[in-house]
Amino acid sequence: MSIASGLRGRHLTRRLAQLYVGLTLYGVSSALLVRSGLGLEPWGVLHQGLAEKSGLTIGVVSIAVGAVVLLLWIPIRQRPGLGTVSNVFVIGLAMDGTLALVGDVHGTAGRIALLVLGILLNGVATGLYIAARFGPGPRDGLMTGLHRLTGRSIRLVRTAIEVAVVATGFLLGGSVGVGTVLYALAIGPLAQFFLRWFAVPEEGPDGSGTSRGAGSAPSQDAPEPDAGPAAVAPGTPGQAILRR
Repeated sequence: MSIASGLRGRHLTRRLAQLYVGLTLYGVSSALLVRSGLGLEPWGVLHQGLAEKSGLTIGVVSIAVGAVVLLLWIPIRQRPGLGTVSNVFVIGLAMDGTLALVGDVHGTAGRIALLVLGILLNGVATGLYIAARFGPGPRDGLMTGLHRLTGRSIRLVRTAIEVAVVATGFLLGGSVGVGTVLYALAIGPLAQFFLRWFAVPEEGPDGSGTSRGAGSAPSQDAPEPDAGPAAVAPGTPGQAILRR
């Protein structure tokens, strides 16, 4: 996949809208988790820890980490798509913008509400931008690339990387809490549900759409033999998201 691949077809406008709305909402959801103060998603822990040490905003750190991770694609021969490059910048900018608008929340009820909203919105965002089919984010591409290179399972590679990321972020001062655990438990089912909901029909050779639409998995990801219609193929970025 190249950056320009997939930039055609009668569903292009919808796919581009899903990509950028999804990435923006992802940044918003990450910012809400920060404001909840109850724990961040794994990479968010690292971003917050680096922000604490560097004095940079967490959004800028997210962009920098995404760029570094993207450079790691070179030795493992991964190819970025438009969604990959957009992921690096849009999420970080949306995070900083949201944090500038949403202040600290005091009181347990308000913080729990922000946590729940952040996790739910993250699931919506994940479904939107992955279903757009413009390539994986830098971090997911790193995981699937290492899976291909090492022959280890997606589950093992993802777990190893995210444990290392959380541990490093925690040591740097990142927030690990009940929100981190709830995110890990909830994001797989939420992403799977919204991947089905936001699936874009794939065009056939004659330019006509297939029967796949809302309620189906993206057609680039063939279902596993023993899984339902929401499953995605082993080793794909979609499965990297869902297998937590």
